[in-house]
Amino acid sequence: MRHKKLKSKTPYDIVTLIVIAVVALLFAFPLYWIVTGSFKTGAAINATTPEWWPSQWVLENYQKLFSRQKAPLWELNLPFSSLFTANGKSLVFSSGPVVPGAIRWLVNTVFMAVAAMILTCITSAMAGYALAKKRFVGRKLLFTLIVCAMALPKQVILVPLLREMSGLHLYNTLWAAIFPIVGWPFGVFLMKQFSEGIPTEMIEAARIDGASEARTFLRIIVPMVKPGIGALAIFTFINSWNDYFMQLIMLSSTNTLTISLGIAKLQAENSTDFGLIMAGAALAAIPIIVVFLIFQKYFTKGIAMGAVKG
Repeated sequence: MRHKKLKSKTPYDIVTLIVIAVVALLFAFPLYWIVTGSFKTGAAINATTPEWWPSQWVLENYQKLFSRQKAPLWELNLPFSSLFTANGKSLVFSSGPVVPGAIRWLVNTVFMAVAAMILTCITSAMAGYALAKKRFVGRKLLFTLIVCAMALPKQVILVPLLREMSGLHLYNTLWAAIFPIVGWPFGVFLMKQFSEGIPTEMIEAARIDGASEARTFLRIIVPMVKPGIGALAIFTFINSWNDYFMQLIMLSSTNTLTISLGIAKLQAENSTDFGLIMAGAALAAIPIIVVFLIFQKYFTKGIAMGAVKG
């Protein structure tokens, strides 16, 4: 059977597979180099002749990474709580054992990315559904403004965002890096395109049966746009995780550092210790890979459906 499948392959298919395999290897090589480099000695990393496979595997880099400053595992700043406290300071909840700083950075980044992912998927799904299936004054103008906002670089809106976060007393908290991502124009655009494919007859039938707006959205709309939500979840998680610029501007204290800022701090403090930096980068890559593997089915389905709709 396998022999027949190989015979049915055309030269074009074979060349395409070879090209895809080569490109995949090229994209995977940096990750391979970081992971193997994190187990190399300093001399092997800085050697003139590159060592493609570690001749001596060491855990020194990870030991140095996890032996640095200690901090509580979890620290959550309650948003907007400063408006209700007598001293004007936000309520902070700390819990968990004292762990190395790298683990704390990782926990901060995971919380930031997951919170941004959940909030963005909720708001984008609701906004996309409203723009696709609701009829109200200014709907087309609003969607045009959202599309135009996709072309704006972050540097243009940085000062207003910074002043807004400061005015809400959220600056230097993880929420300052979360809330600006929640109103992601691309997420609204993506979910509107998916919501366009929902048959209007199904929504009308739900209304005739007496379903409320919330019930219609949760029971009919959400299951039908689930592939789009899965794709948006991956996009948002990666975008939030890698948004080094926004994190650098909004977060300044040691307790709120993310893994990207932590690695940059390691690089500043240890400009020649590439093994330590590679160990931090390898640690940062683990959650991204896990999230992609979990949502891979929805990601590929969402991209395929988006291509057909386009």
